[in-house]
Amino acid sequence: MGNKAVFFDRDGTINSNKEHYYVYRLEDFEFNPGVVNGIRRLNEAGFLVIVVTNQGGVARGMYEARHVETLHAYMRVELRKQGARVDKVYYCPHHESVAPCHCRKPSPYMLVQAIERFDIDPARSFMIGDSQRDMEAARAAGVEGILVPSNSDITPAIDRVLGTGR
Repeated sequence: MGNKAVFFDRDGTINSNKEHYYVYRLEDFEFNPGVVNGIRRLNEAGFLVIVVTNQGGVARGMYEARHVETLHAYMRVELRKQGARVDKVYYCPHHESVAPCHCRKPSPYMLVQAIERFDIDPARSFMIGDSQRDMEAARAAGVEGILVPSNSDITPAIDRVLGTGR
């Protein structure tokens, strides 16, 4: 039996994207309600926490990969300051308007990469996201998807994960 994990979409799920479709500047990054405490609770319950995010603005020339990586480092530091941890972040820098790729959600590629690297048991794992793309990626990877409204409090989704006994 492998590890259990919760995969998170980023924009709209972990952080607000109300005023910025593409969030890549530190000053625009704001955790959604329930995220920090929810991730801490998942860590304490033995779940790996993996972020899987499409960042098509890179391919579209709106920002660079270094901006995404800086933002992810900032997010992880801010979580650590509050006793929470993200174990790994995967992102797809591509966009179908520029060129096709194999990693952009709804492809399960990023989830499968994590499943293999961290010996994750999909049957004991979840994907929390705010789009059908996230749910399709979860389903294709054999992970239970939990759809949340964009920019909402994710506490109910965390409660659902922790209430399953997985």
